[in-house]
Amino acid sequence: MKAVIYRAPEKFEVTEIPKPEVGQGDVLIRVKACGICKTDVHIHRGKFIATFPLTPGHEFAGEVAQVGEGVIDFKPGDRVTADNAYPCGNCYYCRQNKPLYCENFYSLGCNAPGGFADYVLVRSEKVFKISENLSFEEAAFTEPTACVVHSMDVAKIEPGSRVLVLGAGPAGLILSQVVKRCGAGELVVAAPTESKLNIARELGADRVVRIQRSDLIANREELLGHDKYGFDVVFDATGSARVTEQCPELLKFGGKLIVFGVPGEEERISISPYDIYRREIKIIGSFAQVNCFPRALSFLESGSISVKGLITCEFPLDEFAEALNVLMFEREALKVIIKP
Repeated sequence: MKAVIYRAPEKFEVTEIPKPEVGQGDVLIRVKACGICKTDVHIHRGKFIATFPLTPGHEFAGEVAQVGEGVIDFKPGDRVTADNAYPCGNCYYCRQNKPLYCENFYSLGCNAPGGFADYVLVRSEKVFKISENLSFEEAAFTEPTACVVHSMDVAKIEPGSRVLVLGAGPAGLILSQVVKRCGAGELVVAAPTESKLNIARELGADRVVRIQRSDLIANREELLGHDKYGFDVVFDATGSARVTEQCPELLKFGGKLIVFGVPGEEERISISPYDIYRREIKIIGSFAQVNCFPRALSFLESGSISVKGLITCEFPLDEFAEALNVLMFEREALKVIIKP
């Protein structure tokens, strides 16, 4: 089969490799669509939890090609997507029922073979059927939607809260829709790119604000609007340390900052500990997801979350390099889909 193979950071090729052998409990999926996201850019550079050699791609959907012995819930031809996260179940954190902190975290497309290939091998318990109402391209958004669901779990938004989402990439736009449907009284979306803000407005944001990442506070009054006290919850979906650093100034006393976007591992921020202490600000990380796929699929299958309009372009597997460049260098690009 054909697959993207990284031998080292930034060193990849599209080449022929053996098709995975199907073992007991396995499902072999013929990939029909696999999304590229900003996490893939970190992986491209050898960051996040990447290990090499690697076939990346963690946002995929397709058809069942073959099932292993003992698999009774799936058959060839079934339309499916799959959860890429594999906690080990045996480490200290897994035994504490905290699988997201697994010490041996195994993730398809991050440190294990993923979906930028003709086929991907998945354990049957991680596979989910999708209906005919959901295209393969839309189903490829299940993983980022699951990450959003996890962020809602950690944010614990109270009904009627004022919420600010910083960043209007695909994850930020999914996040803004889920926030609105989960009880936000007012949702403001802020980003530097006008075209993305227009989409945020169409998808239900109460207000949108164009900002400069380098000086978020320059837009403070416009961001705050009618309520000078600030926001109950701010989601930083930018992955920019400079943005994260400025977020506390937009929070109410007792407000919560959710670090949702993937920052660079080497980046650092400077925040007043006295400010955190005095105003009881909560800074919360939201890393990936575990066991959130059923709820993510519920959002997508019901149509309450719209993702079709977030697809910028599609590329065949052979043009992976061009697809990656679009995501990395075209500011107006949203979701780029690889179709093996």
